[in-house]
Amino acid sequence: MENSAASRVRNLVAFALIAWGHAASAAVAPAQVPPRQGLFRGADLQFSSIDNAVSQVQAGGVLVVSEQHGNQLHYTNQKTALAALAKTGRCNVSVGLEFLSWKYQTSISDYFDGLLSEADFLTAVDWRGIPFSNYRDQARFPLSYGGRLIGLNAPKSLTSAIAKSGIAQLSPQDQADMPPAFELGTQAYRERFEMVMGTHIPPSAVDRYFEAQSTWDESMAWQSVEFLKNNPKHCLVIVVGDFHAAWDGGLPGRLRARGIPNVTVISQLETRDLTDAEISDELGPHPKYGVRADAIWLTQSPPDQPTAP
Repeated sequence: MENSAASRVRNLVAFALIAWGHAASAAVAPAQVPPRQGLFRGADLQFSSIDNAVSQVQAGGVLVVSEQHGNQLHYTNQKTALAALAKTGRCNVSVGLEFLSWKYQTSISDYFDGLLSEADFLTAVDWRGIPFSNYRDQARFPLSYGGRLIGLNAPKSLTSAIAKSGIAQLSPQDQADMPPAFELGTQAYRERFEMVMGTHIPPSAVDRYFEAQSTWDESMAWQSVEFLKNNPKHCLVIVVGDFHAAWDGGLPGRLRARGIPNVTVISQLETRDLTDAEISDELGPHPKYGVRADAIWLTQSPPDQPTAP
């Protein structure tokens, strides 16, 4: 991802002035390097605050807060964002987790309402991989703010079938679980997907895997629309992997296409293992893909802290 030279210089100057509060001594600023932590506006890379980042979220709207899976600082930031949104009092705060499928909503609601133990809940929803302890606070946050916990994603069986054989080969049972009016992600989204996945899967599988990726996004958008339609006083905070959230082509674009105009995206980016040039490229704005997100939250994890499961 290459920025123009002029944009690179402008961004680096802005970083040097604002990230460490050295604006007053700009004439003697040290080397112009990008920051490695802090919250910034995506459009102009000016320093921001979490209160400003959530300021446009209204009842009936969505706040997408991304993560790099396994990053402890990202989980902490998600809780900070939830608290900031709740503080506004503009809506009942509900939460949707990427790892929960809408097919398990009965078990999700029973757990949320105290009718199902956590252990039984995790078994019922087929929770795997990342420990649920990373998400427990986010999942239970709505209890204090009149909200709900909802499952958004497609069933694993559906996306696995798509990745294996493609949408055209789905069984009637799997077809019934597809989001209505399904559309693939944008060409730019597909291009970025191929850049990330190209070395992990054979070229012949890219189409099928992108169909599965698009089904995740469409399912989450579809379920978000249905939930907010039935709960207009709520706002929905979606916790999701960053690739779904950044650069607009995935989940945010599908939310808007399905009729939710009030969408705010906070993209989280771990900087510990990135070079200065890589950070600058990731921050954007990109000449082809545009603005990364409404807000970009940079984190720098300690050397001894894992940033992925």
